[in-house]
Amino acid sequence: MRASEQAELEGIVFKSTLLLPILRAWREIALPDCWLVAGAVAQTVWNHVFGPPLTHGINDVDIVYFDADDLSEESEANQAARVRDMFSDLPAWIDVKNEARVHCWYEAKFGYPISPYTSTLDAITSFPTTATAVGLRPHEGALEFCAPFGLSDLLNGVARPNKKQITPPIYQQKVNRWTAVWPGLKVVNWDD
Repeated sequence: MRASEQAELEGIVFKSTLLLPILRAWREIALPDCWLVAGAVAQTVWNHVFGPPLTHGINDVDIVYFDADDLSEESEANQAARVRDMFSDLPAWIDVKNEARVHCWYEAKFGYPISPYTSTLDAITSFPTTATAVGLRPHEGALEFCAPFGLSDLLNGVARPNKKQITPPIYQQKVNRWTAVWPGLKVVNWDD
């Protein structure tokens, strides 16, 4: 990741009326190994790249954490409700997931099992596209980034499959939705 790309992404995120309030209250979220990730980050950037308001098309904001000591669905639901209450004034659903327990429900939802993740960073490496495999969080007045595939695809409006875990139909479903909302998105086909 180049410093110039990090600075560009930080500049975009800090202008977001959706993401900035969450980042400003990060200490109060207080979840272990916690990151703001995926769609809302990518979609904020795509809005910047393609011109609509920065909140255009964003249905939810993903906050992920890692707590291997409590894999209960109840604990995750309680944390999600607590964090959602903190941001009830924001115009998007706040989705909070414990990445340590994804393997517990993944097969029922997607039809095939996955191995347990070892950390939130491990989980981010499996996100469905290179542009959405991005996490950020505040760190010493700036942002700390997790971007295992770099930031180039994200900043250039490119949707490229990350084949580590998803299937072609899942990828196609995502890009179909995204290109309807961001028609300028450059989509790399699964087989390319």
